[in-house]
Amino acid sequence: MLKIPYELWIGARYAGLSHLRGRRGGRDRFVSFVAATSMAGIALGVAALIVVLSVMNGFQKDVRDRMLSVLPHIELYVPGIDPEAVLAQWSEIGDAARKSPSVVAAAPFVAAQAMLLRGQVLRGVQVRGIDPGAEKSVSQIAGQMLTGSLADLRPGAFGIVLGQDLADVLGVHTGDPIMMLAPQANVSPVGFTPRMRQFTVVGTFRSGHYEYDSSLAFTDVTDAARMFRDGSTAGVRLRVDDMYRAPEIARLLTPLLPPRVLASDWSRNNRTWFAAVQTEKRMMFLILALIVAVAAFNLLSSLVMAVKDKQSDIAILRTFGSTPAEIARIFLVQGALIGVLGTLLGVGLGAAIAYNIDVLVPGLEHLFGVQFLPREVYFISALPSDPRLPDIVSIALTSLVLSLLATLYPSWRASRLQPAQVLRHD
Repeated sequence: MLKIPYELWIGARYAGLSHLRGRRGGRDRFVSFVAATSMAGIALGVAALIVVLSVMNGFQKDVRDRMLSVLPHIELYVPGIDPEAVLAQWSEIGDAARKSPSVVAAAPFVAAQAMLLRGQVLRGVQVRGIDPGAEKSVSQIAGQMLTGSLADLRPGAFGIVLGQDLADVLGVHTGDPIMMLAPQANVSPVGFTPRMRQFTVVGTFRSGHYEYDSSLAFTDVTDAARMFRDGSTAGVRLRVDDMYRAPEIARLLTPLLPPRVLASDWSRNNRTWFAAVQTEKRMMFLILALIVAVAAFNLLSSLVMAVKDKQSDIAILRTFGSTPAEIARIFLVQGALIGVLGTLLGVGLGAAIAYNIDVLVPGLEHLFGVQFLPREVYFISALPSDPRLPDIVSIALTSLVLSLLATLYPSWRASRLQPAQVLRHD
């Protein structure tokens, strides 16, 4: 029969786990209650950390994927050159980029900003001139069309595809005319006149990313070059086999490209947003880790109370021959069991919520009649979750380390008690 060290048995009893062997006595009830509250505090702190970090991971992943369904992995552009001149050699630039085995597809683009006018409604938009045939290979816009088709963007027809939210704000539908105003002006004998052109709405799309659905418009690449001329940026959009390696691939492409062609990857173009999310994630980890730290401090307090309450027991054990190290191990076992069980409960609860948040949140929204993420305010309208094993492991280790540190002082104090002094006062 396996013999359990008496330090483990007594420590488990003090931790409220006396059912491992024997029944719990009335003297232990208060100490066990305090230990249970410490365990619950650790569990709640760990669960909150896992859920919050999983939601932030899911938010970042969901927004990034929706952004890259519209944006290219890498953009190649030539600053300071007329867009029509760049478009004339886009095939050459694309062929040079395809020398890299990581480049999957290429398509030309013209990017500019403009104003769309419909009746009394005026909205600023980002205009992207694209080649409808080549665009299908570098983005998912063709599959996100709600009405019309990208094929309806024909050179010289001056058609335009709008995000559905933008179309709703402007009050236009497929087939309606709309006026586009460029920031640049035409110079004539009578002075400066606004550069404007009537376009026809040929379709709408929804990417699921509110910023793009409310401010992005697509038109034919040659129409965009004629409309904006020197007020736009032209180049080639690339799709690579691994979007996470886009920064590395962009650096490797530089020697392969013609002179003056610059490469910019999606992480650089959206650096501010991703840096803000990473900073927010770190700060949330530190802030929520304070919950675990408070629970660990509560654990320290409960162990100090346990040492105070069990002074007579400690003195009797010392008179029976227990060493100070063995007394210290009793309270180390007590604190460690509370920390380990609290951490395990927190990991289980946090993982259960994080993996089922797509069901829990809609249920709460339906129950209380509220919407936690309005599409007009946030990038997305559903609460995503992406639990990651490294995050869960780091949270669990943080909780265990804080719990073990909280046991050191009470254990040391228990080992320093002198039996003669304790028994004399009793």
